[in-house]
Amino acid sequence: MQRISEEEAISKGIEPRHDRMDNGERRYRLNCLTDGSSYCRTEASDVGGWQNSHYHQSSSELYVVQAGWMVYAEIHNGQLKITVLKEGESVMVTPYIHHNIYLSSNSVIHTIKYGSHIEQNDWYSSPQLDEQTKFLDPRGLVST
Repeated sequence: MQRISEEEAISKGIEPRHDRMDNGERRYRLNCLTDGSSYCRTEASDVGGWQNSHYHQSSSELYVVQAGWMVYAEIHNGQLKITVLKEGESVMVTPYIHHNIYLSSNSVIHTIKYGSHIEQNDWYSSPQLDEQTKFLDPRGLVST
């Protein structure tokens, strides 16, 4: 096995990008600049919290819970639908589905974004879902 250097990966369109989000999450990403696909490991903050509601027009996402739990919220047929996911569980999100997730404290999830023709900047805000989720305390939904 031969290690691929970061420079070679970048030359092939693979970009590492790591950020600390405003809600305290740490995100470690690999983005494929040529087709828009990506992988992200997200580590929640010590207190957990909601992300920002959004949808995609040309990509699908797979969320996998490695540690802790997450709440997945979506607007389905005009109604708020909420699902609690625990370690080892996953959810698939298709284009145009408005969704948001809440991560429990110190949880770890993996997100894979993929599609055949992903638009650049394929992330669209969903203020109507934010209004329904941002102030919701999902901890009452989880039985430990």
